[in-house]
Amino acid sequence: MTRPTRVRFAPSPTGALHIGGARTAIYNWAFARATGGTFVLRIDDTDPERSTAENTAQILRSLRWLGLDWDEGPEIGGPFGPYSQTERSDRYAAALERMKVNGSAYPCFCSAADLETKRTAARAGDGAAGYDRTCRRLDPDTVAARLQAGEPHVWRLAVPADRGDIVVDDAVRGETVFPASAMDDFVLARTDGTPTYNFATVVDDADMEITHVVRGDDHLSNTPRQILVFEALGHFVPRFAHLSMIWGADGKKLSKRHGATSVEAFRDEGFLPEALLNYLALLGWSLDGETTIVSRDVLASAFSLDRISKNPAIFDVEKLEWMNGVYIREMPPAEFAERMLPWLVEAGLTTADDFYRRPEWYMTLVPLISERLKRMTEIAPALRFLFADAIELDPAAVEKALSSDEARSALAAAGDALRELRSWDAETIQTALRDLAESLGVKPKVLFQAVRVATTGSTVSPPLFESLVLLGRDATLARIAAAL
Repeated sequence: MTRPTRVRFAPSPTGALHIGGARTAIYNWAFARATGGTFVLRIDDTDPERSTAENTAQILRSLRWLGLDWDEGPEIGGPFGPYSQTERSDRYAAALERMKVNGSAYPCFCSAADLETKRTAARAGDGAAGYDRTCRRLDPDTVAARLQAGEPHVWRLAVPADRGDIVVDDAVRGETVFPASAMDDFVLARTDGTPTYNFATVVDDADMEITHVVRGDDHLSNTPRQILVFEALGHFVPRFAHLSMIWGADGKKLSKRHGATSVEAFRDEGFLPEALLNYLALLGWSLDGETTIVSRDVLASAFSLDRISKNPAIFDVEKLEWMNGVYIREMPPAEFAERMLPWLVEAGLTTADDFYRRPEWYMTLVPLISERLKRMTEIAPALRFLFADAIELDPAAVEKALSSDEARSALAAAGDALRELRSWDAETIQTALRDLAESLGVKPKVLFQAVRVATTGSTVSPPLFESLVLLGRDATLARIAAAL
């Protein structure tokens, strides 16, 4: 019988949610939605020194910003909670007791010094570097006496001596074989009773009836050990799917040296959540090999594990910027205006009260700015000239557009021509300035650029004539005079 799909994303709250983890979350979420399954969010917070409530809150905030919702987990609950490992110690203790009873776990009394001596001897003799199972050979009476005496010990998994090769039928990488003979009796619970990662995550996955484990391939080496624990607990083994790493453009593992790596850093750098979601989804998965714009709804209905590539993905910021620009241009104008507002407010250019007092004026900004944007961070610099009483001229722009006698003379003539206009609209302004350029015998580009720098402070701005309409006649003439 086919089990209903249950997948989980289990981040460790030791830092920000990075894009590698975000992609893993996206794939799990999309797979659950496409199969009508359940997406579980679990917080693996067993590192007490680095796990913080602030990091957990940041992870939840980042997932929600990306548009990912979970069916079970923090702030929602569910039938298999709690959903943070620090609250599940009783579950690990109960699972360990079951394994003690069925003989799949045994105590190891070897000290750290003993283990280092064994490792050194093994390396010197080209032997296996894993634990030599000394304590597994102790007779039951000796074990009972040492436990009764309170001697410090860990608990190890007793790998079955007759266990054949461990075969992982990976949904992405295909069949991978691990010789069971190479598996040592690894530690399940430390001396203080806390569970190791490979034990705790299996207990959680078993308790939560996870059917598919979709994660980065840096966990592939953990998989055979975890399969052994699933078997020792008498639980079915979920299907694994290991995702290749994300590399930078230089072919090295993506890191801070490549720029932003956390979800919230990309948010702060002006990327839209739907664009980042789309881009990350395509880092290793494709809809049909051609389509690049994949909405959240399409992803939720069409995602499948068999479309995931086993080749490493290359993170290309320029492609992300292009995709972000596509989403900006396709956004309904009213929605863009609303999403533009926070960037203007944060830059100190306006207030929400002003925005809602004269929404029509702000709506006229939308077509001027949205067609040219790659990031939302470009909004405030591009529109700053419209909100300032006075502007500072960029020295490089002045040198380029206003340094020649011809340009300054043309600018003075433009001021005179604009002052005489009877109506102040884009078409009238454009006609007047084109006619002026022809009568002066200067290239229109020279005249337009001089006016642009004088009125906006930069050689780059929204469309010139529409910008002058928004700026107004008085401000336009005042800025031309100031520039001269």
